[in-house]
Amino acid sequence: MIGCVIAMDSEAELLLDQMEIEKSQTLYGKSVHFGRAFGKDIALVLSAEGKVNAAAGACAAIAAGADVVLNFGVAGGLKPENTAVGEVYLIERAVQYDFDLKQLSGKEVGTLPGEEENFLPLFCPPLPYPRRTLGTGDRFDDSPADHALLLRLGCDIREMEAGAMAQVCRNAGVPFVSVKAISDVYGSGSTTKQFRENCARALASLQARLGEIFASL
Repeated sequence: MIGCVIAMDSEAELLLDQMEIEKSQTLYGKSVHFGRAFGKDIALVLSAEGKVNAAAGACAAIAAGADVVLNFGVAGGLKPENTAVGEVYLIERAVQYDFDLKQLSGKEVGTLPGEEENFLPLFCPPLPYPRRTLGTGDRFDDSPADHALLLRLGCDIREMEAGAMAQVCRNAGVPFVSVKAISDVYGSGSTTKQFRENCARALASLQARLGEIFASL
């Protein structure tokens, strides 16, 4: 079964519109809808935004019996030369850029306890999308300091959930896949304004690709 952990209602509706829902329940405080879509058994978890919510959502998906966890949604591009509004990217690794024990451990920002590297690898199914590196943090902002940190770490895209899901899935031994459509790009004006103007376009890009995403899992 595919466990889909989705942050925003507008993102989840892309899949809910295609699902034949058989039952719903609450796990880890999250609504979980069980059913079928695109010929697959699915547990769709509505997590809400942020890393703690995302982690709880991933736990709910795994507790529901997911063999693989899928996250799809909109995100922000960090580099106009390799991320474009409306384009879809497959995430190959993720880091939590707001996790920082460097002063105590001497390890790079984002390095989690028990890990030697700060980036966690994701499972990449055979999808024809460009692969990118993701930074996850509990902030939506235009902070130059955050942007500089993300670029220094080598990130291409930023959002608020996938890095936390990657951590949960790694600990549980469950493959984790993340696909992101770009709604805003740093340096092209207010990311908030761009998000509001372009979110529907990014969601449409994801909707057009859901069939092939699920077929690859």
